[in-house]
Amino acid sequence: MVRKRRQPEERKTRRALVHLLKTEGSLTSAQLADRLGLTAMGVRQHLYALQSEKFVTVEERRVPIGRPAKHWQLTAEADRFFPDAYSELSVSLIGALGDAFGAEGLKRVLETRCARQQAAYAGRINPSASLKEKLQQLARVRTEEGYMAEVKASEKGSFLFIENHCPICVAATECQGFCTAELDLFRKVLGPNVELEREEHIISGARRCAYRVKGAEPVEFNG
Repeated sequence: MVRKRRQPEERKTRRALVHLLKTEGSLTSAQLADRLGLTAMGVRQHLYALQSEKFVTVEERRVPIGRPAKHWQLTAEADRFFPDAYSELSVSLIGALGDAFGAEGLKRVLETRCARQQAAYAGRINPSASLKEKLQQLARVRTEEGYMAEVKASEKGSFLFIENHCPICVAATECQGFCTAELDLFRKVLGPNVELEREEHIISGARRCAYRVKGAEPVEFNG
């Protein structure tokens, strides 16, 4: 049996669907169609194709009136669409470092990695910029590294710094010191008088990592 090759436009649409579900979480076909400017029927055809390849799954949710709404979300299989930063090699190296230098030695390695990141980020994040600008600059850097980062204003007078993907997830699961070092890194590059707390964590089962960030000045955010 000869398998039909996908057309470029078809591949582009399906990647756009996967990207939306990654960044926004569970959505209906109507919501996806609205964001992409396509018909709901056309979107459903793509979703069914992705479902047949085990990249998406669907669940029905009750609504006040009418039939239950079908909400689509990504499966773990869809991670192949996003970078994983050499997960198997990373885990192997973490184990080797732990065996060779012990827990304290591994901690020092992570601290050295964090220091190098801080030095690299310092050239990309203006220390005199506003908190909003710093977060936007940080989001650009992290997105380049595969974290699909974005910044959103919050109703609580703060910002949400969001990373929709973790390219070192497998390594971070093996050694959560990566996540602790990441918090330290963000606090250092954002500067003093900034409160930062992680509210959602991929390692804990959330679909993304999200950090609430609050500075000394009131939030003024226009996108």
